[in-house]
Amino acid sequence: MIFSLEDELLLISGTHSFLLVAKSRTQFALCIETPADEYVQGVKPGDLVVVSAPEGGAVEPAMMLIELVRAYHMPLLVLKKGHPGSKRISYVVSVAPEISTNCSIQRGTHPEQHLICSSDELGGITLKGTVQGVEIFPVPAGVYLQRVKCRIKTEFS
Repeated sequence: MIFSLEDELLLISGTHSFLLVAKSRTQFALCIETPADEYVQGVKPGDLVVVSAPEGGAVEPAMMLIELVRAYHMPLLVLKKGHPGSKRISYVVSVAPEISTNCSIQRGTHPEQHLICSSDELGGITLKGTVQGVEIFPVPAGVYLQRVKCRIKTEFS
């Protein structure tokens, strides 16, 4: 299924978890910081920025994470495997032209951007950026897709 996206985000919701998907607007270098090294990955316009909330929660923090990465080019931090803080990570981010969800990886511990940790209900989905928007396959039964507008506005008085 191809879901068209303009300036919106795509919310993929299960009963207790969600994915939030956006497309990169610009080309930039994404820094990925690991305990031992730093990787730099090129991001092109149209690449996907995906936030996964394996235990659900509010959508607004996921929107903020997407904007921190795609608008402000914040680096991604990766914990070492087995790090106790991994259990407290509520939202994880991946950036790539194509991203697959996986429920068997430990949150926040892998620098590979073609994978993202998910819940079991959203595991096995592949998201691929297209000219029209995002291709999603397969779309599991019971999953709800909807467009979300994100606008962050600052006013100074």
